Amino acid sequence: MSDTDTHSDTGGIDHLMLQPHEMWKQLRAQTPVQSVGVAPQTERETFMVLRHDDVERVLRDPDTFSSSIHHEMMGPVMGEAMIGMDGQEHRDHRDLVARAFRASALERWGTELIAPSIHSLLDDIAPLGRADLVHDITHQFPVQVIAGILGVPVHDYEQFQDWADGITGIAVDPERAAGASDALIAYMLPIIEDRRANPGDDLVSDLVTAEIDGKRLTDDRILSFFRLLIPAGAETTFRAMGNCLVALLTHPDQMARVVADRSLIPAVIEETLRWETSVTIISRNTTTETEISGCPIPNNAALLVMTSSANRDESHYERADEWDLDRPPENHLYFGTGRHQCLGMHLARLELRIGLDAVLERLPNLRLDPDAPPPEIEGFAFRSPPSIPVVFDA
Repeated sequence: MSDTDTHSDTGGIDHLMLQPHEMWKQLRAQTPVQSVGVAPQTERETFMVLRHDDVERVLRDPDTFSSSIHHEMMGPVMGEAMIGMDGQEHRDHRDLVARAFRASALERWGTELIAPSIHSLLDDIAPLGRADLVHDITHQFPVQVIAGILGVPVHDYEQFQDWADGITGIAVDPERAAGASDALIAYMLPIIEDRRANPGDDLVSDLVTAEIDGKRLTDDRILSFFRLLIPAGAETTFRAMGNCLVALLTHPDQMARVVADRSLIPAVIEETLRWETSVTIISRNTTTETEISGCPIPNNAALLVMTSSANRDESHYERADEWDLDRPPENHLYFGTGRHQCLGMHLARLELRIGLDAVLERLPNLRLDPDAPPPEIEGFAFRSPPSIPVVFDA
């Protein structure tokens, strides 16, 4: 590690884990491909890749930089999920699943599920004049949408959120992750069997009946997809929505513009996804000896592809650390790129657009609570505000 990563006190290390952007900025300038030793979880020599062009190159070259490492890292709790597949297997599996995310389904989910879900949550807080938008809105909204899309009882959303938190925390608490995975399987198997016999108008039915060239998904593959979808859909979108709200609330002049002109909401979303990428790392492993920006990388090495760092690369974005509502449209790497680009990105954008519009509509004169500490986006692998205390006109 470089001098920029060395801290003699626990407080300094803790700060880096909560606020790593300055460290990543220094590394981009000094050591953009950074050896971090042998990771205990994979027992591979591990490198961080921090610059935009290098990150994009890795994600667009699946032959040299494989996704199979996800089977090692997440396989015990996700099974053979699409996220760890390569080549033709990945293409076939993605094609089969992608049909469930077709445009007509998104349009229906928007009006029949996403909008009613956010307004139901807002009904509870709108008369109060005060709320914590993380506790009351963002932590509940996306997982309720996922439950609705799957066609399972929405009142089970708290259990879904617990399972999502457990599965994504496998590196910290593998026992809890395994328990969450087993519980999700036990919950979903009877639903899969029922939908196979009695198909309905939901995602589970779409997946159990989907067919391409005579192939259907096995129960194991369907369960693996759900163990990927629920954490991905619940965890990442709730964090992204919280980051969008912090961006607006800490830029009140820009908030006023967006309140007056809701057509700016897509710009809010895209700039926030770039500025604060809620899931900061994508993992890959090398299939041969190679190099990145002159740094030799051995075969079978693990790569921590730092999309959050790439999205603030000064060589790619002007004033990269600033949240700028008027930034000209530029591609970002929030959803990755290449063959493994996030399948749910259109759903995530739809949830964010409908959710933010509803919050601004239903909570007039929304502003930070002057009696509470201002919200702060924090975290290393996952970044979002733990709370957003606000007041508004009841």
